[in-house]
Amino acid sequence: MNNIFKKRIALYAFILLIVFPGKGEEIKKNKKVSILPVPAIGYSPETKTYIGAVTLFTIKNLDDSLTRTSNTEIEFNYTWNKQVILETGWNYFSEKEKWFSRGVIHYSKYPDLYYGIGAKTNADNEVNFQSNRFNLESELFRNIKNNLFLGFGISYTDYSRIEYSENQNIFPELKGQNTTGFSVVFLNENRNNILSPTQVSFFEFNNSFNFSSSFYFQAKLDFRKYFRMRNNIIAGRIFHTTISGNPPFYNYALLGGDKFVRGYYLGRFRDKNFSTFQMEYRTNLFWKIGFAAFGGISSVYNNFHNIEKDNFKPNAGLGLRFLIDKEENTNLRIDYAIGSQKQSGFYISFGESF
Repeated sequence: MNNIFKKRIALYAFILLIVFPGKGEEIKKNKKVSILPVPAIGYSPETKTYIGAVTLFTIKNLDDSLTRTSNTEIEFNYTWNKQVILETGWNYFSEKEKWFSRGVIHYSKYPDLYYGIGAKTNADNEVNFQSNRFNLESELFRNIKNNLFLGFGISYTDYSRIEYSENQNIFPELKGQNTTGFSVVFLNENRNNILSPTQVSFFEFNNSFNFSSSFYFQAKLDFRKYFRMRNNIIAGRIFHTTISGNPPFYNYALLGGDKFVRGYYLGRFRDKNFSTFQMEYRTNLFWKIGFAAFGGISSVYNNFHNIEKDNFKPNAGLGLRFLIDKEENTNLRIDYAIGSQKQSGFYISFGESF
């Protein structure tokens, strides 16, 4: 067993201690744990079609109705792009929400595409590369007052065994590296449901200090607001991140993907600044079937002084929702979105995009 593997096993054990504190008897007595194992069949521009398995654990505190439901998801996928993905993520509230923990552990063997830095990268310079990826993000928060949390986080990202198929001389920055980061996070977590929010708001301000081949600083601002009118929900999101310094190519701010800008390949455009404004309308049609329409405008840029018209990327899409867990209001989500420059995406996932 090599040293890297031993370190990763130790990280998994450490995270499990954070996510599931306390004795097993106390968990059985005071908490209701629901397990939803389902086959995973989906599609995204980054993976194409994928198959696998997902197990969603929901943890509800029976003695405290004010504590929101916690969740943990373990997922394994194999994609038509010959990608292997193993990931676990969690959101855990302690009793009376005095403490909150969230994070993700991700490992993948991942063929990917790279186009360079900036909003005007040429599609003809597309580089196919493959890498082994390991990513850990773990944050622990203390409830200051009501739903205001102050937290600290650690992160570790490792890109290794990078192999090129062509155009390998175009981008010298495309090389293996690892990054360690430490963050201070202010969080106002008011959402009634983490996976499928329908009411109130979410605000996060995150400052991270990162060490790779050089030091760089990253700040993130994320604000989400939800309005409910009977069976209709209007959700909005403003997200911005900025980077100072010289990050590795994989840690630039990325435009695209299921969680930020549907309709664009995640990483098709990247730079030191990324801003997006997204809106979504959701409604129930009949029985367990729902409908969604969404869209927005986004941009990546090097700094505020050189933003041009071509930096802005619109997106729009439609989706269906299938209610799979009535008690926790969890949906299976199917979305199709389009962007500019012939970009588009089809997505299948659990829970809402934001």
